Amino acid sequence: MAELSKMKGLAARDRELIQDAERMLGPEPNDMGFVKNLFWGNVREDLVFPYPETSPEETARCDQMLAALDDYLLHEHPAIEIDQEEEIPRWVVDKLFDLGVMGMIIPKEYGGQGMGVTSYNRVLERIGRTCASTSVLVSAHQSIGCKAIVLFGTEKQKKMWLPHLAKDWLSAFCLSEPNVGCDAGGQETRCEVSEDGAHYILNGEKKWSTSGALAQIFTVMAKQKIVNPKTGKETEKVTAIVCTPEMPGVHIFEKNRSKYGIRGTWQARLRFENAKAPRENLLHIEGKGLSVALTCLNFGRCTLSAGVIGAAKGAADQAIKWTRTRHQFKRPLSDFELVKLRIARMSALNYAADAVLYMTTGVLDNNHPDLMLETALCKVFCSEMGWQVINDAMQVMGGESYMTENEIERAFRDSRIYLIVEGANEVMQSFVFGYGAKQLAEQMLAVQEAVGWDNEQAMGENLARIIRNGLRPSVMKLAIPLGLEVMLGWRKSVPVLTRLHGSLDDRAKRFCALVREHSHQFKVESRRHAEKILDRQAVQARIADNAMWLYAMACSLSRFDRQIRQGEDGVEFERDKTACMHFLDLAEVKIRRNFVAMTDNADESMRTAAQAAIAVSDSQPNNLFIIPECSPVAAGTGRTPPTAGVRQFPGNDTTLKTKTRSPGAATSGAP
Repeated sequence: MAELSKMKGLAARDRELIQDAERMLGPEPNDMGFVKNLFWGNVREDLVFPYPETSPEETARCDQMLAALDDYLLHEHPAIEIDQEEEIPRWVVDKLFDLGVMGMIIPKEYGGQGMGVTSYNRVLERIGRTCASTSVLVSAHQSIGCKAIVLFGTEKQKKMWLPHLAKDWLSAFCLSEPNVGCDAGGQETRCEVSEDGAHYILNGEKKWSTSGALAQIFTVMAKQKIVNPKTGKETEKVTAIVCTPEMPGVHIFEKNRSKYGIRGTWQARLRFENAKAPRENLLHIEGKGLSVALTCLNFGRCTLSAGVIGAAKGAADQAIKWTRTRHQFKRPLSDFELVKLRIARMSALNYAADAVLYMTTGVLDNNHPDLMLETALCKVFCSEMGWQVINDAMQVMGGESYMTENEIERAFRDSRIYLIVEGANEVMQSFVFGYGAKQLAEQMLAVQEAVGWDNEQAMGENLARIIRNGLRPSVMKLAIPLGLEVMLGWRKSVPVLTRLHGSLDDRAKRFCALVREHSHQFKVESRRHAEKILDRQAVQARIADNAMWLYAMACSLSRFDRQIRQGEDGVEFERDKTACMHFLDLAEVKIRRNFVAMTDNADESMRTAAQAAIAVSDSQPNNLFIIPECSPVAAGTGRTPPTAGVRQFPGNDTTLKTKTRSPGAATSGAP
């Protein structure tokens, strides 16, 4: 199989980017997941049918917890106060511990509830319906904080830490840095083994650590120099180390910053100055910290999705009731077709997002080896659709939706962050395109190298290679259908769904035809753009979005198939049926528009307009604008944001300064 990083014509930066990604993600799994199969034009229906379910025993335990939680959230939880005061009171955290919520994913033998991912997300969805700040706190504690220790901790570490994390300790995860956002592998924090071999010495700074100032324990990612025992060469790899706030050299110099949404959560800034952590606090294996981080992010992406789905369902319910009771022009708002458009869209997108989330949590519960694409698409789909639903709810409620006490405006503010965190959606699009199609692209490249014309070779060398490989049946078995497809427009046969209820046969055929065309379009676009496709992120996004819509269609079909087989009926079933059908229509329209946009688009003028706008920005002085604090080209040249009137959250060591800004500094605004 050819390697993409060795493809001819690649720019040096693209080659390095591919090599870094391959090192970070590790080897491809032998068993490809559902989404990866879509790029090949295949439907692995065994991975999505039947729709996953938890055991009756666990479902009953989760239902019991949800009943107690619902009572608390309805009658005691101070959601508006949390948002207004920018803080979750400790008594709220203690209540969540008492309810068992904070230890759901911790095994029973360590004092937790021992529940699966699906049950945990059901609880996060319910919390998210009432208070996004609280759902994010719970998610950060368990999905990435506790989960790292549950999955990668030694038995001694689990016995030492997990009972506290289930009952009274908060945990945090320290991955992001001033210069490290979506680029998880670019850690600048460093660790090295002390001379006596007893400790790790850490130096660096972490940012955006949710509950970092409140946690009794946090997992820190740091670069470490690792010697390859086979080659003797030294390389830098990420190591995961568990730290505590009382360790020497650990400084929490800013507990939080005031922000637009999820205002009750606190994101700390920490600095490590020759901080000493015992060697036994190593999590997993030296140099395997990215494996810890990426694995935990699979869970975090689902729980964030659960939070926004809860908020979107609550917003839709409120908005639809508003359209039935608010009258204008002597008619209820729900009589008007443009309002019906939004009602139908809210219903359809909520149905599909629910189907995607709990399909993906089922994949996680079943421990499928290839699930990174599914969790990435779950995060992108649920955050985008949740945002759309809440925006629709805002619109149909009009001016009243802007009023604080009606709570829709808080959901609107809170939900915006989901499109950014746990991997910005634009980064996820490129990831889905690159990782989803990598194996297919490598096969196509191998065929090209075997029987394609190479402009860098002499005619004789080209002919000799092509004739030699043309006589190999294993090569031509791949080359002939690929050539027919990308040169003449031939398509492979349409995949078939056999596990879907008979009443959905037409929908199954339409879905499978779209899967075949998705694979065809990827191959054609890969040939059209060749190595330049690595820079054509607009093309990548269309292909990745189609994979997302197809995954959501499959999840929705599977969920509705289960509802039919279980004999559901009544008004809620009719709502779900029509919502599912409307979503399938919406998704098909989106996919077909993306097919057309592969060639009929405004990409060229977009690039030209962007460059012209960039040129104007480059001509403007930096001191008029806010500049990234650790910018490699402009650090310290921008204006300092004004903080007068903005609540400050100084840390335990306010004498420690960052490289370019100190928390709570008195500043002036823009000139």
